[in-house]
Amino acid sequence: MTKIITLLKRRADFSVEVFQRHWRERHGALAARAEGLRRYVQSHALVQGYQRGDLLFDGIEEMWFDSDAAWRRFHDGPQGLALRQAGGEFLDAARTVIMPVEVIVAKAGDIPAGAVKNIEFVNRRADMPLEAFRRYWREVHGPLAARIPVIRRYEQNHLALDAYAGPLAPRYDGLAITWFDSTAAMKAGTATPAYTETRADETNFLPPGHLPIIITREIEIAPAPG
Repeated sequence: MTKIITLLKRRADFSVEVFQRHWRERHGALAARAEGLRRYVQSHALVQGYQRGDLLFDGIEEMWFDSDAAWRRFHDGPQGLALRQAGGEFLDAARTVIMPVEVIVAKAGDIPAGAVKNIEFVNRRADMPLEAFRRYWREVHGPLAARIPVIRRYEQNHLALDAYAGPLAPRYDGLAITWFDSTAAMKAGTATPAYTETRADETNFLPPGHLPIIITREIEIAPAPG
């Protein structure tokens, strides 16, 4: 199964509420008709997250296809072109980022109704080779973070290696996605020893400082088969 993540930023003349409605009701309905699509999820940034100013992204969409070839047929075909053209109605195209990813489940678990979904935008430390970064994130840091008790599910989305073949460096090396019962549960998690140990480990493979994040709720537009 091939997974494609798109990072979305609304056009400057759209309010958050209007953007979210347009994305969910109009653009989502169009995307859900994509040939070969197996699942489609939108994750909308929580409105209260804008209280301190604008966010890096307003949400992400995740699309699953049977294979890379199925994704490419959609993207390069008339449906993909029509979807990108429709995106111009409400998206800042210059800030759109498409990420084919490889998913590593660091902590398996059911996602409760009403859960919040934390999305961290991950880049490796400047002096760390890509292979070493991916291995450390997966084999060392992932198991540490998975011990934070309030995390319900934790997935690492590593940028697919093919995405590094172009002339420009990718914007991100991956996304860390975690689900919690609530924002209160997220906050409570920061007081745990496991969280402290996880944060201390970040200097071993990430740049200094906090990773940029958005906190979202997801909406499943096109469900998985079965």
